[in-house]
Amino acid sequence: MRLHTTTWGSGDRTALLVHGIMADHRTWRRVGPALAERGYRVVAVDLRGHGASGRGAGPEEYRPEDYADDLLETVPDGLDLAVGHSLGALVLSRAVERLKPARAVYSDPAWQLRSGPAGYRAELFVRAKELNREMVRGLNPSWSEEDVEDEMAAVRVWDERTAYGLTPLAGTDLWPVRPVVPSLVALADPSLLVPPASARMLAERGFEVRTVAGTGHTVHRDDFDGFMSALDGWI
Repeated sequence: MRLHTTTWGSGDRTALLVHGIMADHRTWRRVGPALAERGYRVVAVDLRGHGASGRGAGPEEYRPEDYADDLLETVPDGLDLAVGHSLGALVLSRAVERLKPARAVYSDPAWQLRSGPAGYRAELFVRAKELNREMVRGLNPSWSEEDVEDEMAAVRVWDERTAYGLTPLAGTDLWPVRPVVPSLVALADPSLLVPPASARMLAERGFEVRTVAGTGHTVHRDDFDGFMSALDGWI
């Protein structure tokens, strides 16, 4: 599936931005222009089932492999940088061997979907459709009003069947065994998806691991300046 894209800048280097579940290109509204100012042509995709991109026929068409194939069909060759957040990081890790960007950044990656009663439950994501502005603000007190509005707009058009597409992955080993290209993992503080033991494992496997202090899962929205600082040496 060819994806809807949004572009900032016209630099000689190319960067790809891949959002997380329920979001779309709007989550990068500050990151995209900031990278453009640093000389990149920045391409942000809407994954299938999100934003203005097409929809799958059902949950069985919302697998990480489907998303990864879409990236290969959509984005240009010769990427200098690829950044993925949450689900987008999982998708990027499944596509990186074929995309071969010069560098990759995985922001609070969804490489661990726990099973069991306290594990991954698609229904919890689907309930986000019911959130109003006050609820979104309460869950994300550091966000700007524009971030809150963008989040609500993205969730309204999000296909909730994407959440059920991830259910079969709960309890499986999604951790990459090695960085295919030089790779940074930027973590929330604390990260609910990458606990300390897993962060140490990633470092032992060759990933650069950095934590953005005091941030929640959506690191680039919780502390934009902190997120960009964490990318020093990578962009």
